[in-house]
Amino acid sequence: MVTYIDATSAPLKNTGVIRLYDADAFAGMRKACQLTARCLDELYPLVKPGVATDVIDRFVFEFGMDHGALPATLNYRGYTKSSCTSINHVVCHGIPNDKPLREGDVVNIDVTYILDGWHGDSSRMYPVGEIKRAAERLLEVTHECLMRGIAAVRPGARTGAIGEAIQAHAEAERCSVVRDFCGHGVGRLFHDAPNILHYGRANEGPEMKEGMIFTIEPMINLGRPHVKVLSDGWTAVTRDRSLSAQYEHTVGVTADGCEIFTLSPGGLDRPGLAA
Repeated sequence: MVTYIDATSAPLKNTGVIRLYDADAFAGMRKACQLTARCLDELYPLVKPGVATDVIDRFVFEFGMDHGALPATLNYRGYTKSSCTSINHVVCHGIPNDKPLREGDVVNIDVTYILDGWHGDSSRMYPVGEIKRAAERLLEVTHECLMRGIAAVRPGARTGAIGEAIQAHAEAERCSVVRDFCGHGVGRLFHDAPNILHYGRANEGPEMKEGMIFTIEPMINLGRPHVKVLSDGWTAVTRDRSLSAQYEHTVGVTADGCEIFTLSPGGLDRPGLAA
């Protein structure tokens, strides 16, 4: 049975109960999420052939420090980096390293900052130089999946409506939806209830209520949906080595729809793609 609780009276741990946040919490989330969005904007000119993902990760760390924020991934369950950088067939949780990006790569950069106790979580795809049309199309489809999922958010609907909208578009475009990872509640906690599946049916899942805050972050593959996690315990890749893409926003449910907290202040929600 799904239960809800006023976030101000909930314990600071994931108990499976869905928190409902107030206007002050929304204000805190706006600040944290906009800092994350600004960082992702600033990364755009840095993502180019020859640049190592470790350089990107250092920028994420230093940008956070300069603005009084901590990267949430740093030392999270043993993870040692300030961001995730997932290249080509890496679905998510790619670990930054000293290997340079190459012309034609596509890379997802996932950043979460903790600012004044609030978690701002977002990711975008970045093309590295000139990319093939198939890769560009995957990025376009994936971003559209995200936005269709967000359009399904409103009080009274169920979270399955988000998944149904994403799955319908992805499969109509002959792509597949990764089932192994999902969106999640966020706020004072990095990962909280509810899980937000990127596939399903509109009559499934918890009812969305005003005050809920969660991420929507579909992972869409050009090939089959199956993934495996490498021996490092983090890096998830497509089993058929097909390209994968992901975009992520943090949203809050409002009285008549939702607010997207992580929109790019510079209009770079789809870096390198035509508007």
